[in-house]
Amino acid sequence: MKIPTITLIIVILNTYNIFGQSNRKDSLKAIELSEIVVTATRTERQLGSLTTPLTLIKKQQIQTLGALRLTEVLQEQTGLAIINDHGQGIQMQGFDPDYTLILIDGEPLVGRTAGTLELSRIAVNNIKQIEVVKGPSSSLYGSEALAGVINIITDDPDRTEGGLNVQYGANQTLNVNGQVSFKHKKLGVYLFADRYSSQGYDLNPETYGATVEPFFNHTFQSKIKYQFNSNLKLTLSGRLFQETQEQRSDIGNTTPLIVSGEGTQTDGNFLMTLDQKLGKNLKMQYRLYHTIYDTESGLRYENDQQIFDQSFFKQRFTRPEVVANYFLNDQHFLTLGVGGTLESVRATRYEGERRFNTQYIFGQYEWTPAKNLTVLGGARLDMHSVYGQQLSPKFSTRYQLVPWLALRGSVGVGFKAPDFRQLYLNFTNTTVGYTVFGTEEVVAGVERFTQAGEILNIFTDPANFTTLNPERSVAYNFGVDMQWKNGLKAEVNLFRNDIENLIETQIVARKTNNQSIFSYLNLREVFTQGAEVNVTYQLFKNLQIKGGYQYLIAKDKTVVDQLNRGEIFKRDPQTLITTRVTNSEYGGLFNRSRHMANIRLFYTYKSITASLRTIYRGRYGLGDLNGNQILDADNEYVAGYWLWNTSVAKEFGQVLRLQVGVDNLLDFRNETMIPGIAGRLWYVRAGFNFARK
Repeated sequence: MKIPTITLIIVILNTYNIFGQSNRKDSLKAIELSEIVVTATRTERQLGSLTTPLTLIKKQQIQTLGALRLTEVLQEQTGLAIINDHGQGIQMQGFDPDYTLILIDGEPLVGRTAGTLELSRIAVNNIKQIEVVKGPSSSLYGSEALAGVINIITDDPDRTEGGLNVQYGANQTLNVNGQVSFKHKKLGVYLFADRYSSQGYDLNPETYGATVEPFFNHTFQSKIKYQFNSNLKLTLSGRLFQETQEQRSDIGNTTPLIVSGEGTQTDGNFLMTLDQKLGKNLKMQYRLYHTIYDTESGLRYENDQQIFDQSFFKQRFTRPEVVANYFLNDQHFLTLGVGGTLESVRATRYEGERRFNTQYIFGQYEWTPAKNLTVLGGARLDMHSVYGQQLSPKFSTRYQLVPWLALRGSVGVGFKAPDFRQLYLNFTNTTVGYTVFGTEEVVAGVERFTQAGEILNIFTDPANFTTLNPERSVAYNFGVDMQWKNGLKAEVNLFRNDIENLIETQIVARKTNNQSIFSYLNLREVFTQGAEVNVTYQLFKNLQIKGGYQYLIAKDKTVVDQLNRGEIFKRDPQTLITTRVTNSEYGGLFNRSRHMANIRLFYTYKSITASLRTIYRGRYGLGDLNGNQILDADNEYVAGYWLWNTSVAKEFGQVLRLQVGVDNLLDFRNETMIPGIAGRLWYVRAGFNFARK
């Protein structure tokens, strides 16, 4: 893998530092500031000074929620919806889960199943804070950051302390985790271990198999920091996640035919970071990251133990990177970075091993022409082994109009390269019989079925699927931040995203078994737009209220044009009368709610902490039922719903913390449409902590 040289950058910056800035004060010293974030700019910044929208979730809030996995934390945040599609992923500003980049300590997680990265893989008891950046961040983070970035920042070994937490709840769910941190002079060591198990749940007892089968998993994480001197620090960190889940299903048509087995997944990563200060104004960071994701599944017939299906998936990702932060003066700050990635996949469903590599360089310039004005511009150039060069620029600004009111705005370009699945997948579902080919495999794959006499008819020439372009978006965000002396704080953000070359699934041919062959095409242009509002108010000394609301419109521009021309029709199933569909009847893209909201009450009195939280998700489209390929009928929607969660905790000194809680207090269920909601879930938790004074 060819990595662009950084020698020239380092020489220029060092030369300017030695000869031009030798008498300036050290601007890179650590400053004690509240709510410091790093994800939006890849440098330490105060949350209130950012030019782009960012949600900060701190450790104390995670503890108050009684959450065990990342999904439980994110689902209560404004503008974030949990989507159950090949796992639980996050939807942001109307984008599907595969458009949001998930980071741990600034490095990406891999292992997306059908585009969704399963967020329940991530334990939360070792998380320091979570930073959610909304809007395209490709100018800093490259592909997959089309919708935004979620950065999970884990605990550091800042002092000698330790803790143990035990939680038990509904469905025989048991979580045990412990952590220990050691700090002595220049050395800091942090260790974390977590075991999580559940007997699963069954929302449809009349059918064979559970909605979620029993499972257990382990998470181990370690972090070592060594401060050689005031100018040089080394950090080594590693994480390992392993899960085993039972698999059982009935594949018989008229008589039971049971297949069963186990599925396993392993997710591991290693990160080495070296931070170096060269003079008073230049800070270098050298990073080396490697991560793996493996799955294995084996199913056998229970009657004779013959193999029904065996599959595996192995993904590898390696990235070296160098970042330079240069402080010219109080008005000018420059960030430059260069790196490369090497990614490979081997799987049962792919022909041989597939590899991508990318080299990239990015820059960001922050200018403060006045005390109350910040202007930030940046761009990233990705050189992809398949898709050539992709440039992603971004511009943003923030203006403090008056002490209680600030305005901010940004415009940026994002891109997402097609993944291995969309290019190289070669998969036939042995139970149902359908086939999916990536665009690089579809021509040869259809030819093989044709020669075998298994093609009934071809709908689209397979040659049309040979080129797949990266998806691109242009995003606009405009925000207003307000904070009054009486404790009232409000944030408003308006957004618009225009997406080109959205990758969609397309039927290629029909097989003689009446099942379809699918592949992928760049079909249409899409837009999402809306508004988000967050309000925080300290009602009384001990009572705080937080609320949020998102309004979203997400539509296909091609469909809108067809509606304007009167080209889309629907047929009444009762009267069989055919009529034109109007613009007002078009509900937009499937699985998007026009209205989402949350209200959260937090009460603190001495050693007692209590919360009552409610989440609302408005109705959303599930699928096309009248055959016109769009969302336009009432029976195509899933009804809106409310979820109520509550918890109470009491601390006994600084050693013991007891907590009880109930999620989904009113026991809302929708067994057929929303199988990811398990019903009412209660839990009890005990936490033990110690720290050296």
